[in-house]
Amino acid sequence: MVNKTIPFTYEQLLKIIERYPTPFHIYDEKSMLENVRNFKKAFSWNKGFKEYFAVKATPNPYILKLLHKEGFGTDCSSLPELMLSEKAGITGEEIMFTSNDTPAAEYKKAAELGAIINLDDISHIPFLEKITGIPKVISFRYNPGKLRKGNFIIGHPEESKYGFTKAQLFEGFKMVRQKGAKRFGLHTFVASNELHAQYFIDTANMLFDLAIELQNTLGIKLEFVNLSGGIGIPYRPEDKPVDLVCIGKGIERLYRKKIATAGLAPLKIFMECGRMITGPYGYLVSRVLHIKDIYKKYIGLDACMANLMRPALYKAYHHITVLNKKRNTPEETVDVTGSLCENNDKFAIDRKLPKIKIGDIIVIHDTGAHGHAMGFNYNGKLRSAELLLRKNGQVIPIRRAENVQDYFRTLDFKKLDEFRP
Repeated sequence: MVNKTIPFTYEQLLKIIERYPTPFHIYDEKSMLENVRNFKKAFSWNKGFKEYFAVKATPNPYILKLLHKEGFGTDCSSLPELMLSEKAGITGEEIMFTSNDTPAAEYKKAAELGAIINLDDISHIPFLEKITGIPKVISFRYNPGKLRKGNFIIGHPEESKYGFTKAQLFEGFKMVRQKGAKRFGLHTFVASNELHAQYFIDTANMLFDLAIELQNTLGIKLEFVNLSGGIGIPYRPEDKPVDLVCIGKGIERLYRKKIATAGLAPLKIFMECGRMITGPYGYLVSRVLHIKDIYKKYIGLDACMANLMRPALYKAYHHITVLNKKRNTPEETVDVTGSLCENNDKFAIDRKLPKIKIGDIIVIHDTGAHGHAMGFNYNGKLRSAELLLRKNGQVIPIRRAENVQDYFRTLDFKKLDEFRP
């Protein structure tokens, strides 16, 4: 069981709301950094270990800068993510660029920043060569097909659009070596929000075996293997957190048994976690606007799925706390909804919650990853602010809320006046 707590009191939150109207996302710096340090400790046995934070999870330069101070790089997949990294002071081989169906401009920017380019397909080798030339360090994304099972969010590998087959992998390494590459890496990503520690140990085992085969077959000695991300978080109170110590020790045993024995040490271990780094330390704060009682009872918030898409997209569970209740015990069964013109705009369905009244403050847990990042403007909804709760208790804005002028910014109303239907 996980005790779903919040890092502020009702009184503290009221003061925050006075300055920053709901809805907003707020991130807990202190708890996030404690988690980061535990994560690094689990892999401290590998001197080359590096976490490349998945920018897509929480694409905010303030968060990137906090994590960079802890030694993290960034995992980027687009031009804006590369630019965010640069703004946060992250450049060179502290960036891992993994993309698919990649435009030329994105490869150019990655090369300009000196990022490690991790190719998704064998056809990208000649494409990249024409744009920037083949870099000295290069990595490939491996799709193991039926050798591994995926999960609900990402699907099974053989149905995935990502990565090289094994045969393409070997052919690709021969190609880039002939074209001047000197340093090599191997990457895979086969599951998302996975809660079983053994899954990641098995993934490392698969890549270690490939590393040995590449050495024996092609004489290529990998510099790093990138286990990517996918470590899940306990969204439900009954879920158990992934045991990072277990993962670290399990991979270390395999490393000593296989990599060290095969003479491939030192081999750097990289990861690209996003969700487990920031996810549990973000909260969507909203206020109850309406209560509707028809065939079911609906609690209408001033937030909607434009602020948090996961429940509508995946039917994902996010825990909900109703603040300022003497007993936060379930008293009624309700749907918690937003105001979009879509019936799946629901944060919770048939959820048992304390008795709620209009004006109550609702805190939705575990929105620190894939929360604000997945926001959108359908129905003319404006994306909310992001706040950071500092270690000293200070709250600072790290992204202001959108306004109507932002929504209209890409429209030219002057030309509209001249337009004749």
